[in-house]
Amino acid sequence: MTDRLPVTVLSGFLGAGKSTLLNYVLKNREYRRVAVIVNDMSEINIDGSEVQRDVSLNRAEEKLVEMSNGCICCTLREDLLEEVSRLAREGRFDYLLIESTGIAEPLPVAETFTFRDDQGRSLSDLARLDTMVTVVDGVNFLLDFHEAESLASRGETLGEEDERSITDLLIEQVEFADVILISKIDLISSSEREELTAILRGLNTHAEIMPMSMGQVPLGNILDTGRFDFERAAQAPGWLKELRGEHVPESEEYGIASTAYRARRPFHPQRFHEFLIRDWSNGKLLRSKGFFWLASKYREAGSWSQAGGLMRHGLAGRWWRFVPKTQWPTDDEGMQEILKHWDVQTGDCRQELVFIGQNIDFERLSAELDACLLDDQEMAAGVQTWEQLPDPFGSWHEAVA
Repeated sequence: MTDRLPVTVLSGFLGAGKSTLLNYVLKNREYRRVAVIVNDMSEINIDGSEVQRDVSLNRAEEKLVEMSNGCICCTLREDLLEEVSRLAREGRFDYLLIESTGIAEPLPVAETFTFRDDQGRSLSDLARLDTMVTVVDGVNFLLDFHEAESLASRGETLGEEDERSITDLLIEQVEFADVILISKIDLISSSEREELTAILRGLNTHAEIMPMSMGQVPLGNILDTGRFDFERAAQAPGWLKELRGEHVPESEEYGIASTAYRARRPFHPQRFHEFLIRDWSNGKLLRSKGFFWLASKYREAGSWSQAGGLMRHGLAGRWWRFVPKTQWPTDDEGMQEILKHWDVQTGDCRQELVFIGQNIDFERLSAELDACLLDDQEMAAGVQTWEQLPDPFGSWHEAVA
């Protein structure tokens, strides 16, 4: 369908300025007929009431739908499907804006548009996800990013089982965006704004990054941009581009750069653990992620993820080298993916870690990681000796350092 209703989704942490932006758009629609879906976790939908108070809504041309009883990306999926479908079928609107709750991640919201219900209905049949916009708080983003506090500490969760940190949420919102708007620029200096822009560009290399004051932004930058591509968005964080060999451009003025560390020897578990838990003194590490290989658990791949002050490690799975060939994929694509990383001596076992940071000496970092690898004597001792090495990582359950 070429006449599907175009949709922009607004994401951003609590207090970043989404509602201010929404108000501005509704008051400066440039003759567009705009429908709005507002989602908020509180019982009293403050965001919705602000829109109703500040904008005179003509019921013949506007539609405001408040969803205030759950998360836009899970419990409300069917409600959202029904509401967006109804708005699209009415044919009275040129555009739909969805403001997600401050603690919603953009990826599940986007996935809602690919979801088909029991009757085979999908939002994508009637609506077209056009742009994912994330509003970043110019004053508080870096503070929140490095603090690594839990959402629960701010009294904001999706329930008892929601153990996410603020850093988790911020990185998801930034990495998945097509457009990043930096709010409150009147409250920070131009140099602080430029530095924050450089940091955000290091975390998301394809998004358009723009300053925003009092919600004012050219509508052409957030409506009908045609920027959204689900496959690219899900696969294009800066760290993943570096892993694929698509080197991320550096922002030399502020020292923002990235690198991929690769090696075909396992880490000594004690030395690597000490490297991870020590105080970081090599510039400012913003983001790191990837897989690692421990000698003490040589059959298994470890996963590593760090954003700001939050660090996690755990079990990623078993290296294909130690999986019986009878259990390997039988399709060509699956086999090619395994063989792409295959080495005659080590199979697919490897270190593959990406680091994005500010003013980091990557030669020093590489040398420090090399020192964590088994030396020649330790390699020659063999796997039975490796398994006896002191291993502070403990059992392979996800751990937070």
